[in-house]
Amino acid sequence: MLPILIAPPAPSNVEIQAVSSQPLYSAQFIKNLKGSDTFHWGEGTVAIGNDTITFIGKLAPGPDYKLYLSPKFLETEAQFNELKPSMMLIGGVKTFDNFIVEVISDIDFEAYNTVVVWCETFGEFITAARYR
Repeated sequence: MLPILIAPPAPSNVEIQAVSSQPLYSAQFIKNLKGSDTFHWGEGTVAIGNDTITFIGKLAPGPDYKLYLSPKFLETEAQFNELKPSMMLIGGVKTFDNFIVEVISDIDFEAYNTVVVWCETFGEFITAARYR
């Protein structure tokens, strides 16, 4: 319950649409990935833009979520750990109903094809979506 209690207010759909009106890419997080389960999942639409990565949907609540870009699609902890050295950490995910994560550097989005939500503290795969 603690992650839910300390989470900041989630951005509204209107706020997300304002910052992601013309994304470079979009993709869907789906609930039934191989590494997802009752406590580790995501469901909704993620939009990748030059300045932000946004999400409209729901994530299972948890601590210390991080957003990564991966050069290959993955859906398990083992795959994440294998690919982690080649991934790009974008930033922290603080909300579970929608999120906006700022992209703070120039990223070659063509070098990656998947966006991943990962629980850093417990080494848990949450969800992933192939965007290209």
